[in-house]
Amino acid sequence: MRHTMVAAVAGMMLAAVPVAAQTPAAATETPTQGLTSADLEIIRTELRADKRKTTAETLKLTDAEAAKFWPIYDKYIGELTVINDSKYGLIKEYSEKFGHYTDKQATDFIIRWLDVDVRASKLRARYVPIVGKVLPGVKAATFFQIDRRLAMLINLGVASQLPVLQTQSE
Repeated sequence: MRHTMVAAVAGMMLAAVPVAAQTPAAATETPTQGLTSADLEIIRTELRADKRKTTAETLKLTDAEAAKFWPIYDKYIGELTVINDSKYGLIKEYSEKFGHYTDKQATDFIIRWLDVDVRASKLRARYVPIVGKVLPGVKAATFFQIDRRLAMLINLGVASQLPVLQTQSE
């Protein structure tokens, strides 16, 4: 089962974020061409589909559990998508303003970025008892473990593609 999940996550990450072996210096270079809004939307749609597939393959729900879980999952993902819309808005802003941030704007940006992370964590915490009502404890915990791991992988992929702010003035 672990091999299946690792393979699925690796495939999802390779499809979602172009990954290349980068030196630390290369990681701070400004990308020459950013993703368009249409590109981001395609990636997000594929990520959601892959995330659902990985969740289904890992949880191995009974028919009765699945009938109760998937509507909750869909609602959760809908709410998470709204939060992630904020994150993708920030990524777009970052790409557009990179090289032109003042100290105040940079501080404001990072506060808004962290707020998105807090909102996602609060959403997960709010859904723990909801999912716990329809799945046994181990399966419910496994769902949140999968969800968090996939989110961390996606965030790592995004972060690896964004140059750090300090490089804008060098």
